[in-house]
Amino acid sequence: MQGFPLAAALWLVFALAGGSATPGSQTTEPAQGPTFRSGVDLVTVAAVVRDSKGRLVRELKRDQFEVFDLGVRRVIAEFRPDQAPLTVALLFDASGSMRVASKMDAAKQVAAHVTAWLQPGRDQVALYAFDTSLTELKPFSTEKGDLSKSLADVEPFGMTSLHDAIAETARRVAARGGSHRAVIVFTDGIDTSSRLTAPEVSGIASRIDVPVYVLAVTTAIDAPGLKALLAPKPDGTAAGNLADLAAWTGGWLHVCTDGRPAEASVAAREVVSELRHQYLIAFEPGSQPGWHPLEVRVRDRKLTVRARSGYFAAQPRRGS
Repeated sequence: MQGFPLAAALWLVFALAGGSATPGSQTTEPAQGPTFRSGVDLVTVAAVVRDSKGRLVRELKRDQFEVFDLGVRRVIAEFRPDQAPLTVALLFDASGSMRVASKMDAAKQVAAHVTAWLQPGRDQVALYAFDTSLTELKPFSTEKGDLSKSLADVEPFGMTSLHDAIAETARRVAARGGSHRAVIVFTDGIDTSSRLTAPEVSGIASRIDVPVYVLAVTTAIDAPGLKALLAPKPDGTAAGNLADLAAWTGGWLHVCTDGRPAEASVAAREVVSELRHQYLIAFEPGSQPGWHPLEVRVRDRKLTVRARSGYFAAQPRRGS
């Protein structure tokens, strides 16, 4: 699992995570995420495990996992192979670039595939749109409703504050509580006016354990260029782009090409299936204040684990 490029940026995230707001939105104090209670507050991490063929691995036990915090192995205090209801925010890019080649229509089609896999009456879903500010189109509800009606009045216009919108939406998802939660972003992948950088946003989302999944829409002609833009650097280091942002939070990015509905359907199913089959792991936080990089492993090295990249440990209270 990759770490962040700059420690200084992460300390800035720590300050921002306490209550900065996206332009045009109200400040929401983030919840600390799903936690187990066992005498002390524990750090909870949602982990997804896949085999060498990319298939989800669903029947692992506690003793098959290892958690390393600042390089130190931690004792797993609580463990659940949980299948709770989902809490999902669908975040639509409504900036001017989405007008090109009917990208907004393509994004709506991909979102329809996602909502088709949600369970009405059980899973909570909300709908947001953004350009330079964030707008709630549909509050959290267990009823999916008609997506097309909620998006009917969205007219692509303006600059793209993608990073800021993701950060604020992640805070709102965290405030709902629950364990199986995520922000799913539908965009053409380019940020033009955010105040926050990709590492800063991923730090906020990681702190509150909200994975970010990005389903980037593009045309067949533009797909190779977008994939190249979002690829890792040639030397294997992080590029600090949207794909890295998603990976650092425990999510991932997939480029959906217009005119390939089967591809979009598979990506949508994978997102929802991952969220349903997470392992929840809890351990006692380290005493050193500040950013703690995390690595979650399984003993079988043929399997891969994806989880958030770290957490912030608060300064201990005096007298404690």
